[in-house]
Amino acid sequence: MKPSTIVVRPAPGKRSRAIVRLGAITVPAAIGRSGRTVIKREGDGATPIASMRLISGFRRGERNGRLVTPLALRRIRAGMLWCDQPDNASYNRLVRAPFGASHEELQRGDGLYDVCLVMDWNISSRARNRGSAIFFHLIRPGYEPTAGCVAVSLRDMRRLLPHLRKGTIVRVL
Repeated sequence: MKPSTIVVRPAPGKRSRAIVRLGAITVPAAIGRSGRTVIKREGDGATPIASMRLISGFRRGERNGRLVTPLALRRIRAGMLWCDQPDNASYNRLVRAPFGASHEELQRGDGLYDVCLVMDWNISSRARNRGSAIFFHLIRPGYEPTAGCVAVSLRDMRRLLPHLRKGTIVRVL
């Protein structure tokens, strides 16, 4: 396995738990509440079984201090949203408030997106209802399941970030 590939494999015992490995770094993770799927659909709560390139990322500048990574991280500002409405022209894209269609706020109060890496799932080649906002982000306490993303602790994200760059592959098995 090349260090430029993050491998996400299921953890035993719970379908919403995973093990993330990048070279010699191995950390626990949370994945979708419905586990993994090869047929991803909007709102199904599953993490796609796929190889996805890291495209970019977002960070909360006022939280978590300095982050060391060669991956471009854009500072999250108020009004930054991500469209998750399949019939909208901006589906699975960054948009700005005010925005009437269904969306997720990037500047969340719960801190999940304080470090949020964008994986190329249904972005380069979009299709309606194939899933949106599939990110690599921070966990909820207790490694609660995600809505389809991959999530790790802030401590583990800090360990991974120095090795991540645009084009790093996240391979969900």
